[in-house]
Amino acid sequence: MTDQQISIEVAYATPQKQALLEVVIERGTTVEQAIRASGILKRFPDIDLDQQKVGIWNRTCKLTDEPNKGDRIEIYRPLIADPKETRRLRAEKAKDEGRANKITGAKL
Repeated sequence: MTDQQISIEVAYATPQKQALLEVVIERGTTVEQAIRASGILKRFPDIDLDQQKVGIWNRTCKLTDEPNKGDRIEIYRPLIADPKETRRLRAEKAKDEGRANKITGAKL
């Protein structure tokens, strides 16, 4: 590795399979270029960079951003369920079952 190269990781996971690949890239390489260089798109052909969000260390970023040495680029899958809607349904169920106050929603 030269002074102009940095080491990063590219991560992606499905319920069945996960991958965390270490990649050496040139400084100034974009997130998209790093993802393509990692070979992860061949392992997971279902990845669509035009549709899926990406991030660096749990913070979304653009495909044109440049990662720093030691960064982990993450490719995010779309959410199956809206977290707010799921929480609302759980609260309603608790009220119906008598585990929560029907007016305030507080636990009994």
